[in-house]
Amino acid sequence: MMHHLISHLTSRRDGLRAEESKMSKNIDPAELVREIRIRLGLTQEKLAAKLGVTLPTINRWENGRAKPSPLAIQSLRSLVSEMGDEGEDLMERFFSESGQQP
Repeated sequence: MMHHLISHLTSRRDGLRAEESKMSKNIDPAELVREIRIRLGLTQEKLAAKLGVTLPTINRWENGRAKPSPLAIQSLRSLVSEMGDEGEDLMERFFSESGQQP
């Protein structure tokens, strides 16, 4: 039983690391968070609630004082994906293999 749990947690961790690596290495997470929030017309407080994090967390991400965790990156990616055409350029810029900043 314990071995199964450890295996599951290790697999989950590896999946989150893979998600993190999908985010282009040369981008600024602060720019992504700010751009998502602005395009959705949300306050930092409302984006925090949507992502299940605190207002200070969103503020730190946007101001570059902290970076989103792999799990948060996964949530941000899902949010961008849900934006459809409105988020297509963000998906390309921040989550594609070639993601290049303009």
